[in-house]
Amino acid sequence: MVGSVAAPRASAGSPARQPGPGPLLLAGATAVGLVAVLVLTGAEWLERPAFAAWRTVCLAITVQVLPFLLLGTALSGAINAFVPADLFSKALPRHPALAVPVAGVAGVVLPGCECASVPVASSLICRGVTPSAAFAFLLSAPAINPIVLTATAVAFPGNPAMVAARLLASLATAVMMGWLWLWLGRAKWLQPAARDAGHQAGHSRLNEFRLGFQHDFLHAGGFLVLGAMAAATFNVAVPRSVLDTFSGSPWLSVLFLAGLAVVLAVCSEADAFVAASLAGFSPTARLAFMVVGPMVDLKLIALQAGTFGRAFAWRFCTATTVVAVIASALIAGALL
Repeated sequence: MVGSVAAPRASAGSPARQPGPGPLLLAGATAVGLVAVLVLTGAEWLERPAFAAWRTVCLAITVQVLPFLLLGTALSGAINAFVPADLFSKALPRHPALAVPVAGVAGVVLPGCECASVPVASSLICRGVTPSAAFAFLLSAPAINPIVLTATAVAFPGNPAMVAARLLASLATAVMMGWLWLWLGRAKWLQPAARDAGHQAGHSRLNEFRLGFQHDFLHAGGFLVLGAMAAATFNVAVPRSVLDTFSGSPWLSVLFLAGLAVVLAVCSEADAFVAASLAGFSPTARLAFMVVGPMVDLKLIALQAGTFGRAFAWRFCTATTVVAVIASALIAGALL
């Protein structure tokens, strides 16, 4: 099936492509250019509360996510250099349709946020894992791992149904998206792999780990900064009164909080506390916020675009949002 075709690999004898710093330089240039404009138009801009709030939110998102991005890129580099190429193919069922739910459940083993799962999923595809299974893992890992579920239980004390609803809705979304990619996905939507997959005879494993880590971190880090800047802009520009406008409508509140999760870009370990603070919204809307957020947000869209290509990112993220909202509504109706 076209959905099970892995990303193209480099030839076995060719050296790994050197990672380019383009995304990181782009993000840095954007940030420097923005600050330069503010300085040139008047130093008082830097002292205004709105700019101070924007800067604080942007830095908070970046600092919050950076450790998990480091974890993900280090794990991706280790997989590329040290793990046998056929290990994952042997661990997963051979039939892609069966590999998807297994990979979705396996997401529980990565205690990180969504940024960590992107480079790992990319590395899995490079190792021959069917993209549909890798994408199911990408979506489930930041949503159903023990740290996130524990944080949800703490944020909603005495409400185990919310924890169960988040687990089931997130897992259902991940598996459905894996199957959807298997059914409708096209290999041409995936950006070709930018480095070799796996250890090559005669090459230093430590050097391969270093190159893989450097490539993934530079590539993802730049897009992370751009996503954080976009999320910070929304936080500052949209007034609090907008939240109250949508909270009264059952369906509009669900759609609004799903969209809010995309633009706020809160780390999956912390989004349950944000959802719990939105007491004016229905349990269904708050569940949608927690299901959509770890799977689709501005920084994650930027990371996926930089890793897999823009053609993939806009299709996959749009479909994931729709499936996540539907799954949240169905699971909330049954449990909450």
